[in-house]
Amino acid sequence: MHFTRLRLVGFKSFVDPTELVIRDGLTGIVGPNGCGKSNLLEALRWVMGENRPSVMRGDGMEDVIFAGSSARPARAHAEVALRIDNSDRRAPAAFNTADELEISRRITRAAGSVYRVNGKEARARDVQLLFADAASGAQSPSLVRQGQISELINARPKARRRVLEEAAGISGLYQRRHEAELRLRATEANLARVADVIEALETQIASLARQARQARRYREIAEGLRQAEALHQLKVWWEAASDYRSASAALAAAVTDLARAEGEASRANRAREAAGEALPALREEEAIAGAVLQRQRLEGERLAGEEARAVARASELERQLAQLREDEAREAALDADASETLEVLEKERARLEAAGEGEEEQLAAAEEAAAEAREASSEAEAEAVAAAAEAARLSGRHDATARAVEEARARDAEAAQALAEAQLALETL
Repeated sequence: MHFTRLRLVGFKSFVDPTELVIRDGLTGIVGPNGCGKSNLLEALRWVMGENRPSVMRGDGMEDVIFAGSSARPARAHAEVALRIDNSDRRAPAAFNTADELEISRRITRAAGSVYRVNGKEARARDVQLLFADAASGAQSPSLVRQGQISELINARPKARRRVLEEAAGISGLYQRRHEAELRLRATEANLARVADVIEALETQIASLARQARQARRYREIAEGLRQAEALHQLKVWWEAASDYRSASAALAAAVTDLARAEGEASRANRAREAAGEALPALREEEAIAGAVLQRQRLEGERLAGEEARAVARASELERQLAQLREDEAREAALDADASETLEVLEKERARLEAAGEGEEEQLAAAEEAAAEAREASSEAEAEAVAAAAEAARLSGRHDATARAVEEARARDAEAAQALAEAQLALETL
């Protein structure tokens, strides 16, 4: 396999489009440390299908995109394209139609990688097989990285065997065998699924056979029903024909009866015409009798209405009489209750007047004591004034005999309490 060109855009340190022409006789690229020589080898590995970030010296595959610097902004994607000489037609059949093959891989942030072969999208597996058939690839020992020489010298037999297989050009066969084994396992799984499907179909076939038997039975029963319905319709037709004949005979008899009835009708018309001549006088008599009857009917209705109104008026008067009697009894009861209440109030008035005499003396003493203590304390004077006002209210309450007994008792208690407070204040002074 002969590489002819390598183009890098935004890959690691190659932020600007860079194209490396690989001609015959080119044996190496030299340069100082940090100039990007290792990035070229990693670009080759990456475009050939490498998916391990550790091999690319990064934590993630997006680390191959230029991350930016103080002078340049970061890129959103990176792309590496490798052109191969295919003039000897050793590429797989799917890609063996051109003299040159351009394999490109493009990665975009948060979108993943896309492979293309000659501008058409391809799978990563197809690209890896393309390089494996040519005894190359991302993991080929022919791509020697830093420190790999000592690793090959100290490698285990299995690693050395992989180097020999790569040199012999049979590494692609191992990958194809691996793919064939995967396909074989998938085929076995499909066969197992086919067996399950066949079993399910057999169950469905048995169910369909049962349904077919039921359908045949249904068709037989339906045929019998159609025959029975045909016989029934034939019987109905014969009965209808017999009824038709009977109806025809009855129609002939009815026509005869109609002719006879028409003769009778003509005779009746003649009799009606004779009666019609005498009809005006009878109609006049009927009108007179109807008028008399209508007048009697109206008079009867008027008398019936007056009778109903008289009955209703009598009922109303009886109801009013009963109501008046009830009102009279209630007024008598109210008069008795009022007399009793007046007697009780008179007694209470006498009692209050007797109680008021002692209170006036006590109030006078309280006023005299309050006058003596007025100069000593303004608070005692206020209490004395309140006691005098309360005494005045008690005096005026003697005249309100119509008030309720409970209200008089309550005010009497308030007056007694105020008097006690005044006496207590006077004693304290």
